[in-house]
Amino acid sequence: MKVAWNHELPDSPVLYFSELGDDGYEVRKVQFYRDGRSEWADETFENSTVGLSEIPFPPVEEISSQAEFSAESITAEEFEFAWNEAHAVS
Repeated sequence: MKVAWNHELPDSPVLYFSELGDDGYEVRKVQFYRDGRSEWADETFENSTVGLSEIPFPPVEEISSQAEFSAESITAEEFEFAWNEAHAVS
């Protein structure tokens, strides 16, 4: 899942990539910021600014129905590219 968040908050992520398990819960997540920073979380690592959701991920349509969000399903390869990019700079 890829979710863009359209906002003007300087210290908040603008792009999220989430790998979801069969149960709809996040398995891995990457957050990208406007200034180029990125953060990641998985089942073994979280911190105060990035972590996995404690509830199942809502459907794409539900997320995109909110004006400030745009969500889309992505391939496993697209997620891996974002994951590897975040690890390369962290």
